Amino acid sequence: MLGAFITLEGIEGVGKSTALNYVQKFLQAAGIEVVATREPGGTSLGEIVREWILEGAHGELSGELEALLMFAARSHHLESVIKPALAAGHFVVCDRFSDATFAYQGAGRGADLNFLQMLKQAVQGSLEPDLTFLLDAPVNVGLNRISDRPADHFEREAAPFFERIRNHYLGLAKENKDRIVTIDANRSRKAIQGDLERYLLRFLKSYSAPDA
Repeated sequence: MLGAFITLEGIEGVGKSTALNYVQKFLQAAGIEVVATREPGGTSLGEIVREWILEGAHGELSGELEALLMFAARSHHLESVIKPALAAGHFVVCDRFSDATFAYQGAGRGADLNFLQMLKQAVQGSLEPDLTFLLDAPVNVGLNRISDRPADHFEREAAPFFERIRNHYLGLAKENKDRIVTIDANRSRKAIQGDLERYLLRFLKSYSAPDA
């Protein structure tokens, strides 16, 4: 089986990390080599960018500056981790990818979408995830779930910021039904995992069909 690229997206508090862990273990149980990673992050450079953006004493950042930093880290991530893993036939499961940049820096911060598209084309070309899980929940639900932890650079934003991001994600899902699966994250962990398993089984069946 060829390698596949699976991403997880969504606003804060929807359970992406928990879902990623489940997806990783499910695929490994099926005998698939899995590389689990995240953005920003996944490499030494990416983790430095992540820490500086989320925790650095930098004040406000423009959407364009944030996007430049995200795509710089993404370029290194692609060349160092993602592309080699896919070429080796592994599955890559990533917490956020370029959909997040268009949602957070584009819809959230108001960065010019043509500028973001130019960066995307330059960094990743035609490479897109094969499957994206969008974990979706109302903004107040997500923010309530993270209210007991110290807020980072993004989590300090007010609810309207996340409403814009959520709406962008939902619109993106409607436009990319072949790639993006929306999971109702305002339910029990068991229900969410049941959906993840169902869609993963469907994906594996269709993805392995050409080699059958």
